[in-house]
Amino acid sequence: MGKGPKFGRNSPVLGPERTELARDLKLLYDTGLSVRDIAQRADRSYGAVHRLLKEAGVSFRSR
Repeated sequence: MGKGPKFGRNSPVLGPERTELARDLKLLYDTGLSVRDIAQRADRSYGAVHRLLKEAGVSFRSR
């Protein structure tokens, strides 16, 4: 994700690309970034990022 988002805000991400994106977002979350921060960086909605993180097996921090 270093060079900006690979996918547009409204484009669906499916298959292996979805798994890869979820893994990348999980790495960001694991470094301490919030879901909102990740959503802004990835140009995705909060809900989409939360869903992808859940799919990646993230154990969410309390607010």
